[in-house]
Amino acid sequence: MPTSRVLATPAAEATIDLLRDEHGPLMFHQSGGCCDGSSPMCFQKGEFRIGGNDVWLGQIYGCDFFMSTSQFEYWQHTQLTIDVTKGRGASFSLEIPLGVRFLIRSRLFTAEEAQDMAPVLNGEEYLEQV
Repeated sequence: MPTSRVLATPAAEATIDLLRDEHGPLMFHQSGGCCDGSSPMCFQKGEFRIGGNDVWLGQIYGCDFFMSTSQFEYWQHTQLTIDVTKGRGASFSLEIPLGVRFLIRSRLFTAEEAQDMAPVLNGEEYLEQV
């Protein structure tokens, strides 16, 4: 089984459950902008337009996870773990009214993991497959 590029903590999964119950299918995107723009943002599936400037990193807890291509250039050697913390971010992410915000924890892939990486897809390639 290939090494996952993105994971979720149990706390993030519990928050995803709450949001999915209220909003239906979800997706994540990390743009790489400044401030909260560099935090993972949760949207209703299809609410955020994906294109050629994005890459699909995989799924976390049944939700597609995308990142801007420019941000991926910096993060491609790390495994990302989506977590949640108390506090209010300043974004349009769905968890904000709950008084929490998603964040990323990262670690470098080991040499062994890097040999068996899960593939990434350009946003347009992803859209062609779904």
